[in-house]
Amino acid sequence: MSGEGGNPIVTGRGLCDPQVRIYDGHAYLYATHDAVHGSSNFIMDDWWVWHSDDLVHWEHVSTLKPENTYWGKPCNQCWATDAIRRNNKYFFYFSRGPEEIGVVQSDSPRGPWKDPLGKPLIAEGSTPTSARDPGILQEEDETSYIVFGCWNFYVAKLNENMISLAETPKKILIDRKMGPYGPGKLDDKPFLHKRNGIYYLSWGCYYAMSDNVYGPYVYKDSIIKAERTAPEFRNRLTYDRHGSFFELRQQSYFICNDQDWPGASEHYRDSVISYVHYRDNGEIETVDLTRLGVGRYDATDPHLDAANYFIAFNVKKRECPEGGFEIRDIYPGGFLIYPNVRNLRANTSISFRVACGNSQTSLIEIHKDRADGDLLGTCQVPPTGGWTSYKTISAKLRNVAGETGICLVFRGDPGELLRLRWLSLEAKPTV
Repeated sequence: MSGEGGNPIVTGRGLCDPQVRIYDGHAYLYATHDAVHGSSNFIMDDWWVWHSDDLVHWEHVSTLKPENTYWGKPCNQCWATDAIRRNNKYFFYFSRGPEEIGVVQSDSPRGPWKDPLGKPLIAEGSTPTSARDPGILQEEDETSYIVFGCWNFYVAKLNENMISLAETPKKILIDRKMGPYGPGKLDDKPFLHKRNGIYYLSWGCYYAMSDNVYGPYVYKDSIIKAERTAPEFRNRLTYDRHGSFFELRQQSYFICNDQDWPGASEHYRDSVISYVHYRDNGEIETVDLTRLGVGRYDATDPHLDAANYFIAFNVKKRECPEGGFEIRDIYPGGFLIYPNVRNLRANTSISFRVACGNSQTSLIEIHKDRADGDLLGTCQVPPTGGWTSYKTISAKLRNVAGETGICLVFRGDPGELLRLRWLSLEAKPTV
């Protein structure tokens, strides 16, 4: 087990190009590995698989060596990867440098891995772009596509066996090219994901949207900006943010490379993670790239955004008229969990920014760790005069000082109970 949470998720190991896949509630990170600290070139001798249940603590669970692929011998160009599950088998796609893409498979997300082809899946020279940096999109019916390339991106449907192409790769059209190298240029390491019928093509922290997997795509923006990024991660703000989007327990995330943390460099990189929020029109809000990361919270922060939960049940995340995002469509029995809240004062005060358009008072129960955990306190939510009329309400808790998880359980009459913008907790005094 490595790391105590926060960004970078694992420090000083050269864990980079992170692609996270969720299998049965478990996060598996398929990654490349910068092997030599201080190197002036990319030296990447193998590919890694890491696992986490909480996105805070990560465990290295297996290594794929080029000797165990069709290549059959050592190689120091073990470049970017992705993975996916289909028909209860797991497929791990990888780049052999910038030349070609291979695939191995296993009965487990951890491996061991076997090469079913004995040759590349996409060979050098077989497409007009560099055959490198695969990303996998899987539809709800398990139809799967592979996207790859550098400067220009190509996409192809995979056969059901996941180890052959069902069609000739097609060039993806984007209305406007933009990336870390300025207007007119994209990047490498493309990634595709889908949400609410919209396809998102991303290259690092830049993205475009389409209603068709093949495009054309409309360029939107970079999701990383200086004003929402902690100073520690601003030096090479949008450069080499290779990574992926994923969802876990009704929350969305973006994980990517970073070169700025002490000890990291262009050829010895770390990985960082942030929450992702989608605007009501489907566009992606600028992310908050912080040292705290995800799955942890700090009572010394003035506000804890309600939308940055770790687990949610029977609620929805939407844009808030006051700015930012809120939790709405909260019904009786719904809950939100914020684990690992540190620096709590004993018997702390808790405040909520809420709106309630009902005529009846509802209740927020505050439990320790989970919905059936010890009851720490309750807070009554009176009508506020409308669903866009916000008030701040407070209550006292019965808790010990230090760190604990907070679970908010919502009670009241049938129907929508309230909307929640943020919560605030009284911190331990500093000494």
